[in-house]
Amino acid sequence: MSTTAFRSEATVRAYRIGSRHYQLFDGAGAAASDTARWNSRGRRVIYAAEHYATAVLEKLAQLNSVRLPASLAYIEISVPPDLAIERVDPAAIKRWDADDKAASQAFGDRWYDERRTAVLLVPSLAAPGLEWNAAINQRHPDFARLSASALRPVVAPDHVRQ
Repeated sequence: MSTTAFRSEATVRAYRIGSRHYQLFDGAGAAASDTARWNSRGRRVIYAAEHYATAVLEKLAQLNSVRLPASLAYIEISVPPDLAIERVDPAAIKRWDADDKAASQAFGDRWYDERRTAVLLVPSLAAPGLEWNAAINQRHPDFARLSASALRPVVAPDHVRQ
């Protein structure tokens, strides 16, 4: 089996870092991109990390930098405890981490199109097997049950901020 579905006993939190010039609780960026890991163009997926530190690490990897621009902010996304969540088994999706992204996009597109869950936990490319990211289907009927905080300034040590 390539995924496991579950319901958390507590609210699940996820963290998304991005430019304060864009709506962070919106999947428009992934929908307009050909380079998203778990969806192809046209699918509104919001990417976040299960932990704040992982969100920082993922953003640094995405930027190919050791510094975060001062223009970045973050939001905290809350997933209610009774909402179904699906978790990917990375061993069941060969080449999920390949540069061409074909396997991960094909899997994510099926998940999105079938609207299986509003949240799909996927392995972090920056820390595979240790950390998880959340792909959030903005078109899923349960999306309205998720909430996001107001934008907050990114918290990081001075040597990591530009």
